Amino acid sequence: MTEAIATSDAPAPLTGDKPDLMSKFDAIIAERKALLDAGFTDPYAVVMEQVKSPTEAVIKGKDTILLGTYNYMGMTFDPDVIAAGKAALDQFGSGTNGSRMLNGTFRDHMEVEQALREFYGTTGAIVFSTGYMANLGMISTLAGKGDYIILDADSHASIYDGCKQGVAEIVRFRHNSVEDLDKRLGRLPADAGKLVVLEGVYSMLGDIAPLKEMVAVAKKHGAMVLSDEAHSMGFYGPNGRGVYEALGCEDDVDFIVGTFSKSVGTVGGFCVSNHPKFEAIRLACRPYIFTASLPPSVVATAATSIRKLMTATKKREQLWNNARTLHAGLKEMGFKLGTEQADSAIIAIILTDQVQGAAMWQTLLENGLYVNLARPPATPAGTFLLRCSLCAEHTPEQIQRVLGMFKAAGQAVGVIA
Repeated sequence: MTEAIATSDAPAPLTGDKPDLMSKFDAIIAERKALLDAGFTDPYAVVMEQVKSPTEAVIKGKDTILLGTYNYMGMTFDPDVIAAGKAALDQFGSGTNGSRMLNGTFRDHMEVEQALREFYGTTGAIVFSTGYMANLGMISTLAGKGDYIILDADSHASIYDGCKQGVAEIVRFRHNSVEDLDKRLGRLPADAGKLVVLEGVYSMLGDIAPLKEMVAVAKKHGAMVLSDEAHSMGFYGPNGRGVYEALGCEDDVDFIVGTFSKSVGTVGGFCVSNHPKFEAIRLACRPYIFTASLPPSVVATAATSIRKLMTATKKREQLWNNARTLHAGLKEMGFKLGTEQADSAIIAIILTDQVQGAAMWQTLLENGLYVNLARPPATPAGTFLLRCSLCAEHTPEQIQRVLGMFKAAGQAVGVIA
């Protein structure tokens, strides 16, 4: 008996190699190797050797039209934006060396938060280091133990990671289904705290959420609403605030999350709100408290850009013209697209598999056009696509050249006849 116990408690003998924590990535490594062995360029390792404008870069020594960035409003080369960044760099140096809670709040951090309040017409604004961190921080902080987060099944990774970071119960509903949202909310305890997380524009297919109906359902069940407007800020709605503004939901959405890395043209994230207790987030949100703050030059460019976006009516019109022209042209050629019409500045071309996607992507790049090749898990299960992101600075001539490139590549690869 004693001998048996001693034997069972002894450590198991080592057999073979020690466990390798990297072995879980073998399938990804093999998939990438197969793509490269087939003669394709790595679509996730493109280097821009020079960026000439919001719409042009040099890639592999070749002038290339950029149709795969989130520079929706073309603010990266705006002279006023660049001047603001240079002035802050000269005056405050290259970084803050600390968090916002300690030594990391400079003049321009306060200025960009004020610019956000003015842009969105809200009383509160908090800036994070990235848009990812904004979702991570807000979602994990707002919903606590015993609360519920209800999110669209096709939500962005930052939303899912915000859920994982926290301790709330997670409930998913079918993509853009008002009926399923209503049903799932109805099953939850009436007295529980609930946060419904939505997105104005979904980043892969470029489709928009039926926010008006979804927000109404959320309010019917006593839930608060957070809307991520990262891919609609700058050009959606009368003031460029996003889909929630365009659909008349401003009074019923409690929190708006966004990013500086798209229409604003730099880097950073934020949340704005009219909630009277909103400032308490600064004292409770771990991804805000324990992260170094953005360099002063970055927030200075953001503040200038945001204020210019408030009056960027002509830019908004041009961006929408570009999106509608490209969508209509691709649809007429016979490409399968992610939406029936141009719902946003994102246009997705649906392909059969990764090989077809890589072939189309590489042919376009070799001909001087850069787009994104997207695959699961970034896309819905089993979906492979090329994602185009329009810019207000794309000229009509560039859009016509792009259409010509897509036609030639589509026919060469066999995607269209």
